[in-house]
Amino acid sequence: MFFAHSEPTPRQTIPRFLPWLLALCLPATAVCAAPSSSQTPAKKPAAKGVSPGAAKKTPAKKRRLVKRVYPSRWTEPTYADSTVGDLIDGEDLVVRRAAVEALGLYNGTVVAVDSISGRVLTMVNQKVALTSGFTPCSTVKIAVGLAALSENVISRDTPVRLTRRTALDLTEALAHSNNPYFARLGEKLGYERFAYYARLFGLGEKAGLNIRGEQPGVFPEAPPKEGGMGMMTSFGTGIALTPLELAAFLAAISNEGTLHWLQYPENQQEVEQFVPRVKRRLDIARWIPDIKPGLTGAVEYGTAHKAMYSPEAPLCGKTGTCTGGTVHLGWFGAFNDFGQTKLVVVVLMTGGRGVSGSTAAEIAGNIYRRLHEQRYFARRPLFSPTLLLSR
Repeated sequence: MFFAHSEPTPRQTIPRFLPWLLALCLPATAVCAAPSSSQTPAKKPAAKGVSPGAAKKTPAKKRRLVKRVYPSRWTEPTYADSTVGDLIDGEDLVVRRAAVEALGLYNGTVVAVDSISGRVLTMVNQKVALTSGFTPCSTVKIAVGLAALSENVISRDTPVRLTRRTALDLTEALAHSNNPYFARLGEKLGYERFAYYARLFGLGEKAGLNIRGEQPGVFPEAPPKEGGMGMMTSFGTGIALTPLELAAFLAAISNEGTLHWLQYPENQQEVEQFVPRVKRRLDIARWIPDIKPGLTGAVEYGTAHKAMYSPEAPLCGKTGTCTGGTVHLGWFGAFNDFGQTKLVVVVLMTGGRGVSGSTAAEIAGNIYRRLHEQRYFARRPLFSPTLLLSR
């Protein structure tokens, strides 16, 4: 037989059918070793310091920022054309131009008065200037200071104790518009005494003589229920002051006691025939040297420092900032303490954000600066002082 009695040689150790068997098995093995599409792919090795079983975080989606618009509490705009509807035929156009340029886009009014004669030289935004008044804010402190001096409640140098470690005199209290100081003076004065001087200074009555459309301010019959005399004499709560009333009062301080009827000529003929009219004499001349340092200090280093433009042109003034209902108010009233021509400037800003007594002071300072550059204050009055007598 073919395989019966023979020994296999080395070349015959591998059976002859083995190559055929390998040829049949290898393709099947390759097919079996290939991964199935249903199997999960191999995971990447975990990063250093991260647990192999930690879940992979999905990046958070960016949130869309939505700007919320809140309704404004202010009913008056901060910016507006303040010259609309003004009649200017009888105005001093040099003063008006300076006032309009300084006020710019702000919503407000500017009143400029010759303190020697009581003539209203310009009235920007006459609709606001002639209304029935606004909370005077801290401008009321001038009247409070004069009343306290007149009643011997304080002297110029009297320190008023406010806290255990704080005491102020009148000059510093006016310069920095200190509310607790003037609240304390109001409590010492009481309503009756302060009301007497406030009305004497012209609060609550018309300041002008036959000025078309003018409405008087308001002085209350009693102190406010909330805050009492302290709020009345530090913020002016309960009082409605007009720009014309404040201008007439400041003019009386500037000229040492003559409270004029303010007059507003409507044409050039009335300008040429203008005669000053005295309303009443105020016995305040002896107290003016005590009140003026605080008003000068306000401009030089205090709340009205933005009005300062030259050491050679000193100004006396007082700021006021507060909220009158839904309108934010910024007051500044001033008079120049140099030159031949004496000019009172009252700025009242009405609106919302950006309105303040400091900004009003800056506007007034720019008015004085523009006029000073034109040598306006070197001019002499064109009328005789004898015309200041009551007629």
